[in-house]
Amino acid sequence: MTSKNTAYWACQILGWGSYVTIGIVGTVRMVAPQPSIFIGYAAFLAYSIGLTHLLRREIKRRQWLLMPFRKSIPRLLGASILVALVMSVLVIAVSTAVERKMSWEAVGTAAMVASVVMFTLGWTTLYVAITSTRSALQSRLATREAELKALEGQINPHFLFNCLNTIRGMISENPAQAQDMVTRLANIFRYNLRHDRQHTVPLKQEIEIVSDYLALEAIRFEDRLRVTIAIDPAAENAPVPAMLLQTLVENALKHGLSNLPQGGELVIRASIKNDELIVAVENTGELAPEKPGSANGSTQVGLKNARERLRLLYGDRASLSLTNRDGGRVAATLLLPRTI
Repeated sequence: MTSKNTAYWACQILGWGSYVTIGIVGTVRMVAPQPSIFIGYAAFLAYSIGLTHLLRREIKRRQWLLMPFRKSIPRLLGASILVALVMSVLVIAVSTAVERKMSWEAVGTAAMVASVVMFTLGWTTLYVAITSTRSALQSRLATREAELKALEGQINPHFLFNCLNTIRGMISENPAQAQDMVTRLANIFRYNLRHDRQHTVPLKQEIEIVSDYLALEAIRFEDRLRVTIAIDPAAENAPVPAMLLQTLVENALKHGLSNLPQGGELVIRASIKNDELIVAVENTGELAPEKPGSANGSTQVGLKNARERLRLLYGDRASLSLTNRDGGRVAATLLLPRTI
């Protein structure tokens, strides 16, 4: 039995059990406790749960909740009242069979029927509200998941294209080194596939994969690339979006250091401050004013992609900024909560 079904049956028993308990207490206050009272209410508990379960099944089978309100409301009201009337008939039938006489008067019968009808309508209203809310949440989660997958899918082909271009240039020059590059690339994509079902991973795993990526790029840059990685041990297990750090590093190389004939330095820092993970990727260079059709435009596209992933995962609790810093450096700074 799934957790959803367990919760449903628990609510059924709790709801109708509460109604039965209130009924028993009220009846015993008016008349002396009798076995027939407890037998009658025990039977009522059984068939009320059974009949409303049948009502639920019909609602689902006939897909009334997918219909427009003007069509679904009359059907729900009619079915609920019909179920309540069947319950009322059973109440009278069981009571008569147990007591072996007809003891229901008009006023008492009307009050009992009204009570059962109102409670059954309340049951239907609550069921519709819960089901509709859950369906809306599931729809939103499915949309969010699809958006995340689409954004992650935009990252990987670009990364693969850059790496393959680097390897292609090495095949004829140094086959052994090209083979090592292919192995590292395979490690990166194996990691990416392994984490396909989870959108965040520990920072230390991201650092490992970024190290493989930088080893690939170091061959292309040769002595033009100098790398420093400084990670606070307290930050190593903090969750980060999978492949996002690699995206920031790739952005720093492609749009920063690759444009400098002399190369430069790439620095990755991470620390925890005020229960927040701070990750900074700095590179030698300077941000140029954005111009339509320029390389900087593609930088903005990459950052927009990354920010959208952050929004879907964290809402407004995360941020990503790209700024110039003193000393001729550009810094991409990522602020993340320690938990999603």
